[in-house]
Amino acid sequence: MAETQAPAGYLFSEKHEWVKVEGDVALIGISDFAQSALGDIVFVDLPKAGKTIKQFETFGTIESVKAAEDLYAPIGGEVVESNPALSKNPADVNAKPFDSWMIKIKGFSTSELEKLLSPEKYKTFVAGLE
Repeated sequence: MAETQAPAGYLFSEKHEWVKVEGDVALIGISDFAQSALGDIVFVDLPKAGKTIKQFETFGTIESVKAAEDLYAPIGGEVVESNPALSKNPADVNAKPFDSWMIKIKGFSTSELEKLLSPEKYKTFVAGLE
C-alpha cells in the first residue's frame, strides 16, 4: 500500500479527519487514508452554517459505493460554511482530500488542537492499522 499522505500544516484525529487552521477559521475534511478506504465517494451530508459542533461528535455523513460512514469533528466550534462544491462533486474528496474541505468552523479552542495527531504521529498511527 502506498504511504499515507499527511501534509505539514494539518492535524489529524484517530477517526481520520483533518484540521487546517487559517487564522480564526478551521477547515475540516477527511484524510487520504480515509478516502482510500472508503472508495468512490458518491454523497456527502454536511451541516448548515450556524450549527454548533463538539469535538469528536458526529457532524455529518459520507457515502461511497462501499459504505456510509459518520464524520466526526476533530475540534468543536460553530460551522460558518459547508463546502458547496462537494454537493455537486463529492468525488473531489477522492481526487484531492486535502483541498476538499467539508466544513469551516470558528470559535474553536486551541486546547482541542493539542488532542490531535501531528502528520508524523498520524502516519505512524495509520501504519499500525495496515
